[in-house]
Amino acid sequence: MALAGRTSDAIRLSRILCILGVVYVHAWTGLVGSELVKMATTPQGMLRWALVEIFGRGAVPLLGMIAGWLAVGSARRRSCGGFVAYKARTVLAPMVAWNALAMLLVCGAAWLRWIEAPLPTPWWTIDELFCLVTPNDINVQMPFLRDLFICMCLAPALARAPAGVKIGVALGVMAWDVSAFPFPLLLRPSILLFFMLGMLAKQYDLAAKARDVPLWSVALPFGALAAFRIAFEVTGWEQAASLQVMALIDLASRFATAVFVWVIAWRLARTAVGDQLIRLERYAFLIFCDHLIFMWLGGPLIGKVSGPLGAPLYPLFLLLQPVLVLAISVALGEGLERFAPEAGRLLSGGRLGRPRPAPPAPALNAQSAAK
Repeated sequence: MALAGRTSDAIRLSRILCILGVVYVHAWTGLVGSELVKMATTPQGMLRWALVEIFGRGAVPLLGMIAGWLAVGSARRRSCGGFVAYKARTVLAPMVAWNALAMLLVCGAAWLRWIEAPLPTPWWTIDELFCLVTPNDINVQMPFLRDLFICMCLAPALARAPAGVKIGVALGVMAWDVSAFPFPLLLRPSILLFFMLGMLAKQYDLAAKARDVPLWSVALPFGALAAFRIAFEVTGWEQAASLQVMALIDLASRFATAVFVWVIAWRLARTAVGDQLIRLERYAFLIFCDHLIFMWLGGPLIGKVSGPLGAPLYPLFLLLQPVLVLAISVALGEGLERFAPEAGRLLSGGRLGRPRPAPPAPALNAQSAAK
């Protein structure tokens, strides 16, 4: 039971660490793509890429692996229809609700000429709302939830399949991802790949192996691949490499980062820092869903003070963006629980409204235990 409890704590820690890391991936810069390329080799550009590589690169893969791990037990306990219906309530419905809110707020601000953002057309609105065939323009993180729901629809069959079938599916999806063959079943096939790796980790009980892994053995490949990717980005070497080579490097980098973050989370579990972070995990889904709205609406406002990437005060704003999003999400979550609990349950994927994590029990020393 102690081992299972620590695994559960590490999962919750991983969620909050990963989702705060995603904020760096989508951080407001005040620049467009061509301007970002020019800034890539500057100190601030390097800082931005380092934050993305260190905190954001493994976020989606590890979240996908955790989802696959947890889906095995849940899919086996529930009927196929019951499992998919539950995931529709906790994954699909919040995705659509947040996409609608993003379009209302961001497109509304653009219509009022407060910011520059897409203005809706009939087909764009439908595609943006449901993530049908193209990635979102506003909530760029939502294709993860879209593809995750597809994975959940497949989970009842995959959870009951033997290991050989799971490995075969994972290899097939990896080949699909590397080939870059477009097929709208999944917008990002790598999400299913990492979902399958999570299922395999569950089948072979690999999560707890983190307790026996020396930190250097996961930090070394993580650091080497991160440095390699940063070099590719800032030197332009990636433009000379084939798409397949870059896809393989990207998968390796994401996997190495995911494993590194998992080992860190395992070590933080059952510590004072870990206990404090676990209390924030109930807001993690809100952070994932609302941070792009903050970037669109709040970024330009704060950017008037900090300036864009390259300005003297920008690094401070960049470093604080996850903290600002966390504060907004906690305030939003508290407000929803108090004044609109049903909306809170919908927008949080059912996370709000649950009992809050109990504070950790004080450790007993030998003298008190003897008494």
